[in-house]
Amino acid sequence: MKNWININGTTLIELGYEPDKWFKEAIAHINTHKLKAKEMEIYLEQFKREPMLGLHKVAVPFEKNIRAEIELEQENVHAVVATMQEVMKTPTVIKGSVMPDACPTGSVGTIPVGGVVVAKNAIHPGMHSADICCSVMLTDFGKIEPKEIMDIAHDVTHFGPGGRALEDQFEFPKELLKCFESNYFLKDGNLIQVAKAHLGTQGDGNHFLFVGKSKKTGNTMVVTHHGSRGVGAKLFKKGMETAEKFRKKLSKETLKQNAWIPFETEEGRAYWEALQVIREWTKLNHSVLHDAIAKKAGKEVVNRFWNEHNFVFKDGENFYHAKGATPLDEKFMPDITGPRLIPLNMSEPVLLVEGTSTKNNLGFAPHGAGRNRSRSQHRRSKEHKTVAEVFAEETKGLDVRFYSKEIDVTELPSAYKNAASVRAQMDEFGLGTVVDEVLPYGSIMAGDCKKNAFWKKKKK
Repeated sequence: MKNWININGTTLIELGYEPDKWFKEAIAHINTHKLKAKEMEIYLEQFKREPMLGLHKVAVPFEKNIRAEIELEQENVHAVVATMQEVMKTPTVIKGSVMPDACPTGSVGTIPVGGVVVAKNAIHPGMHSADICCSVMLTDFGKIEPKEIMDIAHDVTHFGPGGRALEDQFEFPKELLKCFESNYFLKDGNLIQVAKAHLGTQGDGNHFLFVGKSKKTGNTMVVTHHGSRGVGAKLFKKGMETAEKFRKKLSKETLKQNAWIPFETEEGRAYWEALQVIREWTKLNHSVLHDAIAKKAGKEVVNRFWNEHNFVFKDGENFYHAKGATPLDEKFMPDITGPRLIPLNMSEPVLLVEGTSTKNNLGFAPHGAGRNRSRSQHRRSKEHKTVAEVFAEETKGLDVRFYSKEIDVTELPSAYKNAASVRAQMDEFGLGTVVDEVLPYGSIMAGDCKKNAFWKKKKK
């Protein structure tokens, strides 16, 4: 090798190094010190990468807390197992589990809804998905008529796309704003504006506001279900982009949806901190609605419980990725105040459960009833009846409202798995103990927001 006095990025690439952020510093050092060939070779040793990590040749075993009880469920269970088999080949993964409400989402190799995947010193953004910290909150309003609370809640809440108008926004806490502004992933103006506008909004899809009565006390309770909205989606996008950069350096065989950010890196620690900030924002997103209902009703809050079911939980060097799974073990929740919440469908009770870790549940329970069919498949299965007929049959005796005034048949009870079967399998596999139930009075959901969407009207 000849003596090199002046080099550039092309030189390093020709030597077999892939472009990286250290290039600028290394080039400046080599040129400033006029390193000779051997000296440069020794200096560049520190930047040599470890060999690429390959997939596990055999999938890491995972617990199956699910059983098909009807023919329709057999195909679903087969698909869940098939996709988990591929997930469990990811190099960082050490154990996993699936819940009775599991159903596939995305291509094979994508963590299913109802899946728990444990990785060592790695955060996989694709395993918590865009709806970071999707969660449920319950407030006990004591003795008050459910209809009164339902009417107030309908006036207070906000469903559908986008956020609140400026004059309708909730106050954004200064301390929380500081947390956004000091984090590498969260400190951009657009993301912070979305965080302000989306505070106190519930989005669409399967998110809801449920009103019912405690089976134990008869008290009226409100349960809300939603996640981190647009602000979480923006963090997810940044997380996936960062994880992809690491995937290209560490493990090109790993599926893109299973790329990870090593926790020991600067990016890994910053992303973990960002997740905690989003967790606080989401908890506040529930609280402002519940507090506004209490204020308008003139009622004191008797009790309140909250838990996420779509998040990453840390226990030492292990990161538990729960894609639609309820944390049972208290070690996963620093602010635990009582039982966890498992909604089933709008015609069934919301379950209040307690429990701890076992070999098969890994510290988690189901997060709901799950689906056996996709939304489009379910919609086709109801085409022999009018939407109004299906709605009347499935919501009889309930006060069910769609915020958009358009019924979404894919959110009616028949769109979900049989609730009794899910509860039976919770008992069978030891997935939490039910300590109370919120018996349904009614629900508010977004409804079919796309049917008469404002952007379609504008286009016309």
